[in-house]
Amino acid sequence: MLLRHAKSNWPTGMADRERPLATRGREAAPVMGRYLAEELLLPDLVLISPARRTLETWDLVAAMLPEKPPSHVEPRIYEAKTERLLHTAQEVDPGVRTLLMIGHNPGFEELAAMLTGHGDRYASARMSQKYPTCGLAVLDFAIEDWRDLSPRGGRLDRFVTPASLGEGPDE
Repeated sequence: MLLRHAKSNWPTGMADRERPLATRGREAAPVMGRYLAEELLLPDLVLISPARRTLETWDLVAAMLPEKPPSHVEPRIYEAKTERLLHTAQEVDPGVRTLLMIGHNPGFEELAAMLTGHGDRYASARMSQKYPTCGLAVLDFAIEDWRDLSPRGGRLDRFVTPASLGEGPDE
């Protein structure tokens, strides 16, 4: 699963990495956490960019889950290009069945598109139009080991946003 961070602020003079969530982001992240819990999309491991907005997103999402799974701040996710994100996922322990990565665009949008070989056409069309903040791509792979993760090797099961759940606009 690939979750883009929730909507953030960019106060004058603040470094990109230190940007906090905006009010809308603080409202949207728990919505996505509830969705994950209700749909039983429960990760075994969460890899998070070290940016403040991704860490805050994870805290709000995790608070809605029945149990907080292991998480790891992964510096390679911040400002990463698609290939680097793919290699990061390929290094995950094979015992992890469900992985959630929390990061940024354009990398996440490009990675989701690269990994999608088939799946829900409606979800794919929506994802290609816009991958807004707090957008979640759920991809399934017929693999036993993350090293086997490959371009076009996944099935896009769904693409969910706060707006698609009736919770405000996509941003």
